[in-house]
Amino acid sequence: MSLPAQGPRNRTPASRHTVLADPATRRVQRPAPLRQAVYEAIVELIVHGTLKRGQHLVENELAEYLGVSRQPVREALQRLQTDGWIELRPAQGAFVHIPSEEEVDQLLGVRTILEAYSARLAAERAKPEDVNRLWELQQDGLNALATNDPEGLVAANAALHASITALAGNAVLAEHIALVERKWRWYYLPIAQPRGHGAWTEHAELIKAIAAGNADQATDIMTRHTELTREAYLEQRLAKADPE
Repeated sequence: MSLPAQGPRNRTPASRHTVLADPATRRVQRPAPLRQAVYEAIVELIVHGTLKRGQHLVENELAEYLGVSRQPVREALQRLQTDGWIELRPAQGAFVHIPSEEEVDQLLGVRTILEAYSARLAAERAKPEDVNRLWELQQDGLNALATNDPEGLVAANAALHASITALAGNAVLAEHIALVERKWRWYYLPIAQPRGHGAWTEHAELIKAIAAGNADQATDIMTRHTELTREAYLEQRLAKADPE
């Protein structure tokens, strides 16, 4: 993917022009670097489980799969390691990261605080049409549950929580939730079905509290909801470690 060529630079003395007349200021209009697009593509492959936890990643295979050269893949892998998505092991190569129990616990602890505050603000601000939208998203989750669709459950769960965050109307809160949401989608996929009806029953209780404008109740329900999800994740990890 090539960037658009710059036009000839205006050589008129800068004193006769504002800085906005300099063609260099148009660089923000260029497409994002290819390494960024490759980074995003690999993250999505990890989040959706196409690339499994612990899987060995081979540069030329990724490059061929994504239709790019090896250089942007190599650059993306460096950033993926920095952001905790993969591990680069000397003399072995790149591997999809396997989150530790501590990592997940820390992320879910932060998520509980952020989501509980989000629910409180949503309950204080939601209008009837907002609540109707939450019920529509709730139905999407129930439909995915009925068809045993784990990815659909993850998407519906993310959409419902994102809608509640939007209702909160706090840009700083939304920014911080976005920082943890993507990894949470990755963590949530293995337990989306085990949480099943419990999670969506809790969602229904939450929507009712938001509809009633009961901020305290919405906060309590969201806190309990995220804590139960944390417990489900840990139980699933223990079951895998000890299948007996």
